Order: sequence, then C-alpha cells, then structure tokens
Amino acid sequence: MDKEKLGLIHIYTGNGKGKTTAAMGLVLRASGIGLKVIVGQFLKGRETGELKTLALLPGVEVFRGKPLTKFSFQMSDGEKEEVLQSHNHFIGELAQRCTETKADLLVLDEVIGACGTKLLDEKLLLDFLKNKPKHLEVVMTGRNPSEALLEMADYVSEICKRKHPFDRGIPAREGIEK
Repeated sequence: MDKEKLGLIHIYTGNGKGKTTAAMGLVLRASGIGLKVIVGQFLKGRETGELKTLALLPGVEVFRGKPLTKFSFQMSDGEKEEVLQSHNHFIGELAQRCTETKADLLVLDEVIGACGTKLLDEKLLLDFLKNKPKHLEVVMTGRNPSEALLEMADYVSEICKRKHPFDRGIPAREGIEK
C-alpha cells in the first residue's frame, strides 16, 4: 500500500441509518490490508456490537469520549459544559495518539453531531483537520455538517432515510442498529 496516496477527508452524513456502519466498513477494509486505524466515538455511551468486533481486528484501537446517558437537549447547562470540556480534551488526545502511532486512518464517529450540539468546539476539529499528518485519512460521521466541514472534505456521502422501522415504533435492535 502506497501510504502517500492517503490523506483525504470523508464525511458520512444524512438522516438515514448507516453512517457509522459505512465508517466501520472502511475500518474493516483498512485493517484487512494492514493499515493502523484509530476509532474515536463521540456521543455514544452504551456497548455496541461493533465494539466487540473492532477489538478483534489487528491494528485497530478504539477510544470513546465521555459516555452520555442523556441527549444534549435533556442536559443542564452544567452538564453540557462538562461534556464540552471532556470532548475538547478528547479530540486532542486522539490527535496525539494518531501522531504517536503513525495511524493511517482515523474515524471520528458522531463528531459532527458533537459539534452541532455544541458538545465539541468545532474550531478545534477544524484546526486538527488543517494540521493533521499529511497521510492521515479521516472519516467523520454525523448529521448536519457545517459548511466549514463540508468545504474541507474530499468525500461527502449523504445517507437518505426513505423508511425506518423506528417510525413504526420498533426500537434499535442489538446486532442490527446497535
């Protein structure tokens, strides 16, 4: 693999199911050819099926931000500030880990949602993207990316919901949606 060809920025967005699933597919592909991968998850608190599998993949490290038990609209101002500071620190830790390990792929799962809900300072993310190691491929997931993030991206894939079982009252199912 010619790592000089790496270094692009991906966004998987939209209101449909599959943003994280698409990112994890790329992790699987990258691990399969021996790339070093770091996955950082924002806004997620519960255990999911992909975490168990990612732990088995060679060259893949997973880090999770502050586990959340509430949606942002349910949080007090103090809780929001605590999560914001935690996530701001977390993005710095991920950047440092990428440099230390010479990672080839960084997946920032739900980082766009963290920025959109003001639970991550988007300026920190934009600064990281501008100054990232040249060969580091970055994937970001989440809804409603800002114009600044869209402008920085090389790929933008929008996943459109046409139908979803949740609309009929069917909650997320283990192994399928979580």
